[in-house]
Amino acid sequence: MSRKIVILTEGYTDPHRAKTAISLIRYCREEILAVLDKHSQGRSCQDMLGVGGDLPIVASIEDVPGADTLLLGIAPPGGRLPVEWRSIILEAIARRMDVVSGMHEFLCDDEEFVRVAENSGARLVDVRRNDEHEVATGQGLREECLRIHTVGNTSSCGKMVAAVEITNGLKDQGVDAKFVATGQSGIMVEGDGCPIDCVVADFIAGAAERLVRANQNHEVIVVEGQGSLIHPRYSGVTLGLLHGLRPDGLILCYHMGRETVFGMDDHKLPSLERVLEFNEMAANFMHPCKMIGISVNGRNFSDEEVADECEKVAARLGLPACDVIRQGPDKLVAAVLDLKRRLGK
Repeated sequence: MSRKIVILTEGYTDPHRAKTAISLIRYCREEILAVLDKHSQGRSCQDMLGVGGDLPIVASIEDVPGADTLLLGIAPPGGRLPVEWRSIILEAIARRMDVVSGMHEFLCDDEEFVRVAENSGARLVDVRRNDEHEVATGQGLREECLRIHTVGNTSSCGKMVAAVEITNGLKDQGVDAKFVATGQSGIMVEGDGCPIDCVVADFIAGAAERLVRANQNHEVIVVEGQGSLIHPRYSGVTLGLLHGLRPDGLILCYHMGRETVFGMDDHKLPSLERVLEFNEMAANFMHPCKMIGISVNGRNFSDEEVADECEKVAARLGLPACDVIRQGPDKLVAAVLDLKRRLGK
């Protein structure tokens, strides 16, 4: 049964912090009734987030009759639940609305939320809750399945979007492809996956292996990346995921114009050449792997500027480059299919 979702972004309705909301609106639009942010009521969702068209922005749950799910649509650093959201969440639970959260701070650990949910019959869904407890073994991976992985020069640069768009492009070419989610937004979009950034450190690579084994019945799996090997906060998650997946090919994602590590402006980003070299080196310790394409996130630039950037970076790195939203994923899909042919998979 299709959900009838209100996405909560109250006070956090900007493209970076509301990236979960943006992903759900982009890929699950038919289920979304409204975005809840009283500070932005009356504005265009398209103008504010770059997606959603005329999707309404409302001031309260009362403004959306028939809604059955409140989805927390932000991904703040640290994954803490905004204190000012408690009253909104409690109102939704009391109205028998399910509440879906991708925060590190779990709804089901909050005694008040649990008590009100038990009285109303609402469900509390913590997407990041997991019971991963296996270390990596490197065993049981089916070599006939091509493994593609999106990586970035920093966090929040479009790794999930690139993975989804490439997967959809492969399906359009008749390939049996599967998008494999590793973060809260991807899991909410796809309906399955593993919240890698909430797995105990020793078990990250093992959890990645389990994801491969669970999905390797497909011809191609495209696994979204998390964080970046360059990012001081998240590099451990990134490396564990990279080693556990043992990908055959990588897609390098970056946000055009960004010069510093996301969220840490005192850390300057290295060149794309160095990022490419570092990722290939780390991957090849476990399994032969090459970078096969570049996904350019040109959100803040014009079509002409993005096209020029893609041409320049393709010439610099000798790899196909495109903005998967502005230009479509065809160049990267072709790169995946070429790798598939060369490896005989």
